[in-house]
Amino acid sequence: MTENKDEARIADAALSRFMDFGFNKVTMDEIASDVGMSKKTVYKFFPSKETLLMSIVHIHLRKVEKAVHEIVVSEKPIEERLVELFALVGKTIRKLSRPFMADIQRFAPSLWKEIDTFRRERILIQLLQMFKQAKKDGVFREDVDPELFYMIIMATIQGIMNPEFLSQQSFSAEEAFRGIFRIMYEGVLTDEARRKFNLNNMNFKSQES
Repeated sequence: MTENKDEARIADAALSRFMDFGFNKVTMDEIASDVGMSKKTVYKFFPSKETLLMSIVHIHLRKVEKAVHEIVVSEKPIEERLVELFALVGKTIRKLSRPFMADIQRFAPSLWKEIDTFRRERILIQLLQMFKQAKKDGVFREDVDPELFYMIIMATIQGIMNPEFLSQQSFSAEEAFRGIFRIMYEGVLTDEARRKFNLNNMNFKSQES
């Protein structure tokens, strides 16, 4: 077995525990036990739990960026690509537990800032370009300003999709995102575009592998 496979096993085991219990409560001993390795071997690949967390997050961000790029450059109609992009974001959010998100924000604030910057500058900015294309293609209503709609989306996501806010609510991150999508996205579509896409029944699991 190569070192890369060992690293992947450790990262997968750590991610599973982090999602179940949060980052702070998980120990390197538990992760080592899960993969059947000594703690010394785990430390060979990841000198600290913080290093392991950072590696997991960076792997995840690269996967998300690759998936977003594939949607953006697709030759499908713009309305289909927008639905796929929102579905991808919904799937990504569904995988993130509240304890994990809250612990990153509390115990790894610099990493949380990096995630937030990545979300805004590498992922959500793609929405602005697609919104402009949707307006150009007649998918968005004539009276919709793509840049204003983008800013509204950004402000809403920033305000709602954070651990502190969600911890005080009865709905999950995925449920919040679905609500944002339906209320805002359906409102800017032309009548013809709304007839083509039944957004209330849109399957956010459609991007599952």
